[in-house]
Amino acid sequence: MFFMKIAIGNDHAGTTYKFAIIKLLENLGHQILNFGTDTNDSVDYPDHIHPVANAVENNEVDLGIILCGSGNGAAITANKHQGVRAALCWNKELVELARQHNNANILSLPARFISQYQALEYVQTFLNTEFEGGRHQRRVKKIPVK
Repeated sequence: MFFMKIAIGNDHAGTTYKFAIIKLLENLGHQILNFGTDTNDSVDYPDHIHPVANAVENNEVDLGIILCGSGNGAAITANKHQGVRAALCWNKELVELARQHNNANILSLPARFISQYQALEYVQTFLNTEFEGGRHQRRVKKIPVK
């Protein structure tokens, strides 16, 4: 594995998990850009997700990780950006398929529906799973609206 630059963003539901993810990623040698809130005070998730999506869209980072209560609002927000393929994942197989088949570049985690242990496992799976290309590349090329 090579060292990456990773953007992370979260709302109040994902703060605790975010800190654990950052610790994991830094221990692995990755550089982190933290766009999320650092408190449990209620915030609007788009304010913390758009900067992650911008960083991915503009190739300022290799990958992004986003968290909110359900993961849905975060994923919907991120996917408004061209070149972003944010995948909402709540089990390991979905994470693997998002990378292998969809070349997902942002992992969206539902903090209220998975454990912290699962979140950390899914992040590692996301980083360690490669895009398969081939027939999947043809499909991924058809995703952006022209």
